[in-house]
Amino acid sequence: MNVIWARSVVSLVLLALVCAALTAFTNLKIALIVAVIVLLAQSAFSTFHKQRLWRLLDAPVYGEVPSAPGVWGEIYYRLHKLAKRWHAQVRQVEQQHSRFIQAIQASPNGVAMLDDHDQIEWCNSISEVHFGLDAKRDLRQHITHLVRQPDFVKYLNSHQYDEMLIMRRMGEKRQNVLSVQVFPYGENRKLVLSQDITELERTDAMRRDFVANVSHELKTPLTVLSGFLETMRELPLSDEERARYLELMDQQSTRMRHIVSDLLVLATLEGDNKHPGDQMIDMRAVLSHLEDDADNLSSDHHRITFDCDEGLTVTGVETEIMSALGNLVTNAIRYTPDGGTIRVSWKAERGSAVFAVTDSGLGIPAADIPRLTERFYRVDRSRSRDTGGTGLGLAIVKHVLQRHEAQLEVKSEEGRGSTFTVRFPMSRTARRMPAPV
Repeated sequence: MNVIWARSVVSLVLLALVCAALTAFTNLKIALIVAVIVLLAQSAFSTFHKQRLWRLLDAPVYGEVPSAPGVWGEIYYRLHKLAKRWHAQVRQVEQQHSRFIQAIQASPNGVAMLDDHDQIEWCNSISEVHFGLDAKRDLRQHITHLVRQPDFVKYLNSHQYDEMLIMRRMGEKRQNVLSVQVFPYGENRKLVLSQDITELERTDAMRRDFVANVSHELKTPLTVLSGFLETMRELPLSDEERARYLELMDQQSTRMRHIVSDLLVLATLEGDNKHPGDQMIDMRAVLSHLEDDADNLSSDHHRITFDCDEGLTVTGVETEIMSALGNLVTNAIRYTPDGGTIRVSWKAERGSAVFAVTDSGLGIPAADIPRLTERFYRVDRSRSRDTGGTGLGLAIVKHVLQRHEAQLEVKSEEGRGSTFTVRFPMSRTARRMPAPV
């Protein structure tokens, strides 16, 4: 027997005892009247709280607990505990849902949820960017009405989603390459996942170009060497012709050696993740070495000036800095016609060390400047080979400067020369005390 039945039986027993006492002391009529009045009062009390409970269940307000004596107070209390527990569970589910949404929003991939009619139910911010959607405006819109690329429409309607779709979308500034795949779930619903693979495509293209360029660069001198060896083996040659052929073969072998050497330097720079350190570089010795190399390479065919602050220096790896700055000076000499002017400066600007090389050479077209630091990229391939360049110098410069937190700026105008400027950060700029007299 539960508490409600127990309390009901107790109340009836007490009423019967009261009526029996009244009958004994008064008469039966008075006892019956009292019993009817008590039963009517209990019925009215019960009806009132039933109506109150009905209104509470019809329009519940969390936190409001009606007060009542007896069993109705117990009912209200238990109902309040149940509502409180349900409310806590609902809040927990809402928090989990909110964390789930935040996690999807933080995902680097686009996520769009479609219903059984391919209408958008929800999408995250990355998906909005990938497909040009608006999560609020485009809610319940058919996705093919918004993403009208034929390849995507055909892929979505094919219902064959084992392979991903590669989409190319033209943006305001550049073309984006997206990897899109659909995953069915639930009752004919779909999950559309998208990923921006533009950089991966660019890197893959650079890898293919690199392999093709290396093959081409090595094929040319190997072909020349093979041809000269065959000529010397099969044809009778004079001593003068033999010497000339041997000299040309030596030039080609030297060229291959330089290409391999530069490739090894690049591989070392890319594979070295260690910090270049804070060792102070002897820039006076570096600049003196660069000036000697420039004079030897030019052989008095150019007017070369060095304007250097000898007390200014930087920290890092001396051999790497010398290689990077030397490449800039060498390029200026190689691509400046005889009689041209080359100015090299090393000075401080706003607390930073700045190395600049200005030449009066042929200049560089504006469209080629962003690609100068790519491996084997040349503005004029034929002229680059004539000057002995490998096409890897500026790629080495880029990696060295990145390791030393420096920046490379290129300003050029066709027919009027170029200026290559290297800016070292203040954190790597230092002052060397003058040598004692």
